[in-house]
Order: sequence, then structure tokens, then C-alpha cells
Amino acid sequence: MPGIEGVEVAVGTFTRPIERRLSARLLSPRIIPLALALVTFLVFLPALWNDFVEWDDQVTLTGNQEYRGLTWPHIRWMFTTVLLGHWIPLTWLTFGLDFVIWGMKPAGYHLTSLAIFAANASVFYFVALRLLRRAAGFAGGTLRVSAVAATLFFAVHPLRAESVAWATERRDVLSGLFFLLTVLMYLKACGEGGRRRRWLLAASVGLYGLALVSKGSVMVLPLVLVVLDIYPLRRLSGRWQEWTAAPACAVWLEKIPFLVLGIAGSVVTYYAQNANMFITPLARYPLSARPAMVFYSLWFYLEKTVVPQGLSPLYELPARVILLDRRFLVPAMAVTAITAAVVLLRRRWPAGLAVWAYYAIALGPVIGIVHSGHQLTNDRYSYLPGLGFALVVGAAAGAVVRAGAAGTLRPSLARMLAGLGVVWFCGLAYLSAQQVQIWRNTDSLWRYALESDPACAVCHSNFGTHLAKQGYFGLAKDEFERVLALRPNNGKIHMNIGAAHAALGDPPRAIEHFRLYLERYPNDVNALNNLGAAFLSDRRAQEALEPLQRAMKIKPRQAGPYVSMGYAYAELGKLAEALSVFRQAIELKYDMPHAWAGLARVYLESGRPGAAHTAWGILRMQDAQLAARLGPAFVQSW
Repeated sequence: MPGIEGVEVAVGTFTRPIERRLSARLLSPRIIPLALALVTFLVFLPALWNDFVEWDDQVTLTGNQEYRGLTWPHIRWMFTTVLLGHWIPLTWLTFGLDFVIWGMKPAGYHLTSLAIFAANASVFYFVALRLLRRAAGFAGGTLRVSAVAATLFFAVHPLRAESVAWATERRDVLSGLFFLLTVLMYLKACGEGGRRRRWLLAASVGLYGLALVSKGSVMVLPLVLVVLDIYPLRRLSGRWQEWTAAPACAVWLEKIPFLVLGIAGSVVTYYAQNANMFITPLARYPLSARPAMVFYSLWFYLEKTVVPQGLSPLYELPARVILLDRRFLVPAMAVTAITAAVVLLRRRWPAGLAVWAYYAIALGPVIGIVHSGHQLTNDRYSYLPGLGFALVVGAAAGAVVRAGAAGTLRPSLARMLAGLGVVWFCGLAYLSAQQVQIWRNTDSLWRYALESDPACAVCHSNFGTHLAKQGYFGLAKDEFERVLALRPNNGKIHMNIGAAHAALGDPPRAIEHFRLYLERYPNDVNALNNLGAAFLSDRRAQEALEPLQRAMKIKPRQAGPYVSMGYAYAELGKLAEALSVFRQAIELKYDMPHAWAGLARVYLESGRPGAAHTAWGILRMQDAQLAARLGPAFVQSW
């Protein structure tokens, strides 16, 4: 109409203030870290229903009396033991506290691990805020969204399930927490000056010490700080020629306390591994095999981070590792290509090289250069190395938000990408909740491992051991024989096969396998005792004497061979000698029901019913079922 000017009214003008206020509340700096911790806790909540599993838990927790309490003897043990190749006194202290609070209820132990892991998520959010601000220049809501995305990708990823759901791996989440706190304090110190800076640096060094006494793999942190100083902090130039200038020297001096602690931690870690004879010798996997293991590891964790399918409790080290085999050659080519790409793009995309360098450094202790254990890789080894990839995901999310706000990305496309991101995170959370339940108990753990890799010899062996403990000796024997078929050079499995045959009432086959085992391990006292017991079961008491005498000579303070020797003498009618060795066995270990049973039997056969009745009474207090089996003999004699 004439005289009336057209006015364009933006439909969203009045709704934007409301959306902004709602967004500001949801992305409140106080709420976000708590919400992230809560989400992480809920995703891994099924871990609370998990039991202890026979995959180190039986050594560290269920079969270990030493950590159960916080008295001085317990604490002294925690600070001196290198059980299973780790010096982790702070982790042991948390287990001791668990025992004081929960006793041996596995839910309490899992609750502690889960709470520590949830704290990891909150701390990583603050680390991500600082790094993404420096690296990508994000601010405000965009920065918070990017940090949330990075934290969720790290925290709800299925690769974290092993570290959280496995009670023994408390050391992962605890050392990870102090690792992140160390980095956070260091980043804060870099933004401060004067006295506050010094206090923050001191706090960072102290937290690093706590990380080292939680798990030794954080030894690489000084190198991680150097990477951060180069990018994104830019305290060190990308040109190494400038690293001796006065400003750079100050940066290097700050690293000395970290370096001293890191070197000390690496020495202690190597000692702990070597003291347990866990270091893989070069005679078994020579230097020519180590590059293949390195390339494979670098590719494996990247691949599983992107596509977390086929995860397993154990990825067994092959009998032979050859770089030119397809299994190792393809990862070597892929890793080489990625390394070349990030180096060539370092000026345009310095973050790529920084993340890749951090990834390689963080994997350093477990990458295969110095190898220990049965594994080629392990899901839990991705715990610290995965932080860099999480930051890349966070940066990508921030870039989408920033492009959408700037109008360079169509709103529909931005919404679609945001929706895909939400679906992706929900998918990761679902997979994590499922992966946690694999660790529900020993049976579910090894059944799943064998489904993932039917050729895993260690998995067959562990599953067979579990079946044997349940009394399924026939099924256990099948699993042990499968190990022998997969690894014919595995001499140790003959011990298990022999034990299964003995339990099935086939002493000749048991003797055969015990002898095969002893050909490789002639001084194994348990095997010598088992061989003697198998001879006794086959009514060959005279032949049992020689291996039992050897066992008693090798370890004169071990009671088991004395018990078997007592039964051998009793079968041969040498009652005086039987009484002597049964008494020696009881002196070495009072609570040995079979020693008391043998003593009662020999007393009875020697015509001393009073002494026999006394021994039988003690036996009844120790093992009522075994005492009941001897009961009829006493009735007849009285």
C-alpha cells in the first residue's frame, strides 16, 4: 500500500534470547563437569554388578591377604611389593581402603574405580577447555561444546571398558586422574607468573609423583609436556635450532623435576617387570620383530578408536612376528603414510603432528620396544594415548558449531551433523555398557574372548583352568589340548593336561604329561609333587619316592611334597618314616587337612587309636568332609 513501508520481521528474533538463556544454563561452567561425570558414571554403571575375575584378580585381590587393611604391616607391604610386575603403592592404598569399607564385596571395588573414572572425565574437560582455546581459538559456547565433545568421546568410548570394569586395572583410572591433574596444573602455570606460577608448577610436579606411584606407564609425561610447549602453547619454537635460546632454556629448566621423576619411574617399572621375569627376551622375539610390533600397535589403537568393533580382553602375541607378513606390513604402510602426511602438513595443520607425536609417546611404554606379557595389544593401553584423538573430535565439533554460527555452514547441514554426533556418542555409550558386561565373571570373560579369537591359546588355557575349578575336568582337558594344538611348543600346558587326567582317574596319562613338563622345567616343585601323587594313584609308590625326594631337596620348606611322601611311605608299609614326614609337613604348615588325615591313618595302622583320634579331631575342624570319609575306619577300630 502507498505510504506504508514493508518491514521484514525475523521469525526467530523473539525466540533467540530464550534459546541463549537456556543454552547458557545448560552449558554453565559449573554444571558441565558434573554432568559429564554423571553421564560417564551412568554409562559404566553395569560394572557394579561385575564379580572379580580370574585374570589377575585372583592374585591381586581374592587370593591376596597382604593388602587387606591400612595398618603399618599392610602399608609397608604396599610400598615394597612388585607383585605382577608393578610398583603401585598408591593403588594398593585404595584397595586397602576398599577392604576396610567393603570387605571382599566386588561391587564396592568397582564403585571406587567408577568414581575415579568419572572424576577423570571432569578433569579432562578442563584440560580440553585450555588446549582447544589455545589450539583452535574457540571461545564461549563454542569452546564449551568442543570440550564436551572431546570429553564424551574419551569417557564413553568402549576402549575404556577394560580399565573401568576390571578391578585389577584400578591403576589405569587412578594414574590417569593424576596424569590429567598434572597437565591441568601445568597449563594453568603457563598462564600465570611470579609466585603463583611457581606454586602451580610445584603442584604439577607433586601430582606427577602421585601418578607414578599409581602406575609406571605415565613415565613419558615429561615428553608430553615438551609436545605441549611446542604446540599449542608455543613456548618452544618448532625449529629445534632455537631450543637453546634464553627463553627456551627457562622452559627446559622447568622440566628437570619432571624428568628426574620420569627416569626414576622408568627404572622402578623396569625393575618390577624384570623381577617377575615378565620382560620378553630377545631370543623369543628378536629385534627384527620389534618394528613390526610397534607399527601394529600404532595402527591398532587408531583403528579401534575409529571403529570399536571386535574388542577383546586379550589380543594374543603370535608365535612369530615378521614385518613382511600381511598382518604387520599393512599397518606399517598405513602408519608410515599417516606420519608422512602429518609431517608434510605441519605448517598448515600443526595440531595433527602434535596429536600424532603425543599418541606415539604415550604408547611408548607398551608399544613393543620393551615387551612383556602374552599380548600383542590390549584395550587398556589406549587409555592415555586416546586423549589426543578425543581432542581432535572436540576440535571438529567446535569447527562445526563455529561454521554454523558464522553462516558458512547451512543450518540444515549443521543440524544434521549435530544429530549424527549425538547418535554417534549414544552408540559409543551403548557399546561401552555392553563391553563392561563382558567382565561380569570369569566364565563370560573367557567365553567372549574365545568367540572373538578362537585361536587364542592363552584364552583356551584360562578357560580350561576355570572349567577345572568348576569340576568339569573333561571339558578342561579339551581346552588344554586345544592349547597344545595351537602352540605345540607350549611346554607349560602339559602340567594342566596332566592334572586334568589325574582328576579324571587316568594316572598313566597324567604321568606322561607331568614327565613332558618336567623335561623343560625339571626343578618345578609342584610338578614333581604332582608326578609323585600320580604314581601313588597308579599304585607305584616306590617310583613316587624319587620325584618327591627331589622336590623336598629343592624346596625343603614347602609342605606339599612331605604330605605325598608320607602317603608313599605308608603304602610301602614304612610307618615310622610316614609318621616322621607327616609331622614335618604339619610343622611347616599346620592347616593341611591331608597331612592330618595321613597322620590319623598311620597312627591307626600303628595301633595307636588315641593319637589317631586326636589327629582325626583336628582334621574334622579343618575339613569335615575329609574327616567324614575316614570316620568308618575309626568306628571299626573302636
